[in-house]
Amino acid sequence: MQRLAFVVDVVPEKRAEYLRLHSAVWPQVEAALSAHHITNYSIFVLENTLVGYYEYTGDDYEADMAQLDSDPDMQEWLRHTDPCQTPFGRDARPADRWRRLEEVWHLA
Repeated sequence: MQRLAFVVDVVPEKRAEYLRLHSAVWPQVEAALSAHHITNYSIFVLENTLVGYYEYTGDDYEADMAQLDSDPDMQEWLRHTDPCQTPFGRDARPADRWRRLEEVWHLA
C-alpha cells in the first residue's frame, strides 16, 4: 500500500463551487477511483489551499492512473473541478496542478 498526498490552490472565486461539487461526488467517479485501487481518499481545505490524501492498494500505479485519465466519467468530472484549481506555490507551472507531497514522517 502506498500513501500519497497532493496539494493545489483553489481559485478564490470558485472555492464555493469546488466545495459544492465535493459535497456530493458523483457515484461513478467514486466507483472509478475504487476500481483503480484508490482507497481512504480525503481532501482537506485551509483557506484557499487543498490537500488531497489517498492510499493506493494496486500493483501498477501508472497503469491505473492512465485508465482513470481515460475514463469518460472522470474526464467529465475534471471538466467541472479543474477550472476551480490553480497550481500551488510560487514556482509552480500551470501544468503542475495537483503537486505531489514528499512524506517525511509517518506514525504507524
